[in-house]
Amino acid sequence: MNRRWIYGISLGALLGLFCIIGAQLRTPEHLETLYLFSFWFNRVIIGLIIGLASKPKDLKMALLRGFILGGLVSFGFYSATSFQDMTGFFAGFVYGVIIEFVLFKYIKKV
Repeated sequence: MNRRWIYGISLGALLGLFCIIGAQLRTPEHLETLYLFSFWFNRVIIGLIIGLASKPKDLKMALLRGFILGGLVSFGFYSATSFQDMTGFFAGFVYGVIIEFVLFKYIKKV
């Protein structure tokens, strides 16, 4: 069994919790539960996509791929919310890099 995707999903879920907390702190109005769940689930999908990809040969390529995949997946949520949350969109790029970095450094089996 490939551990990359399991750890990728787990990291995405954990980072999604940070996204929910951040969204609630920076938004003065009440955010709907469905919106927060979608925000969290978007981060889980980032982890899944990155985890399913094979381990890159070097760290530089891993970080670039994490940046691109994180941004692409995050753009799906950003566009579905009428381009309202630019901070959340940019966080997707950062979280993609974080997930890829952790998987590259700590998951040895491809």
